[in-house]
Amino acid sequence: MAEPAVRHLPRGNRSALSRRPLTGMLFVAPTALIVLVLFLVPLGILLYMSFTDYPLLGAPTLNGIDNYTAIPDDDLFLGAIKFTLVYTAVTTVVIFLVSFVLVAISNSTRRFSKVYRTAYFLPYVVGTAAASLMWFINYDTVLGVYNDLLLRVGLIDEPFAFLASETPAFWSVIALVVWKFVGFQVLVLLVGLQSVPRELYEAARVDGANRLQQLRFITLPYLTPTIALLFILSVTGSLLAFDQFLILTKGGPDNSTISLVYAIYNTAFQTFDLGRAAALSIILLLALIILNGVQLRLLRRRDA
Repeated sequence: MAEPAVRHLPRGNRSALSRRPLTGMLFVAPTALIVLVLFLVPLGILLYMSFTDYPLLGAPTLNGIDNYTAIPDDDLFLGAIKFTLVYTAVTTVVIFLVSFVLVAISNSTRRFSKVYRTAYFLPYVVGTAAASLMWFINYDTVLGVYNDLLLRVGLIDEPFAFLASETPAFWSVIALVVWKFVGFQVLVLLVGLQSVPRELYEAARVDGANRLQQLRFITLPYLTPTIALLFILSVTGSLLAFDQFLILTKGGPDNSTISLVYAIYNTAFQTFDLGRAAALSIILLLALIILNGVQLRLLRRRDA
């Protein structure tokens, strides 16, 4: 059996091949540097702080895992976990329900459907802090638009304090979040919906499938990856909610609207316990990694 011929590259070509790894490393070096400076180094500092008694003024001292073992006794943080989970569940469900209705309206061929899409998306371009401040003014009992509107139509006899009690304050934040983020969800769902081949619907109609069957066997299977992506973004964003609570409710009334990030903020900048705040941040980071890992694993299993 003849031995395979060994191809000898010219010296110039071998030199070019040896330079390729170096060239590739030079291309990725700026991105690697950005990841190192903006993510890995701060993460390392945060991890170090979580194992220290880190006062705002003065030198930090190592205290082992004391910051972590104290978390089960932190009522503020435990209450924030419960509230954030409820807030995440309610926000995700309400945004999905509203977005499905708006998609059905704006995906039709009726007049002004493009105007509707633009109107839905406009609030998304407003920053969360600016939107929260705007809604805070609108909720005001003296200057607010909502009280004036409700009084004019006769639904209330006197100004209503939306943010003064627990349940109205909670739903006031939900209303803001839905108004702010539903446009993005509608836009992404519309893109996914319009990528479904029209021929499938025509074939289904020829076979006698009604609208419900078309939705179940054509639309939903095609939209599953899009819905899964929006679900991950919605859950992650809700778990990290902060601006709307800081500006609208300031965690009140009676600490009933303190989210996880707001609890970390209070620990760091109200009680000035930076070591404990760093430990809480590490716990939140691990929870997000695990949650997103589970969601991605379920998504890949469904696609397989």
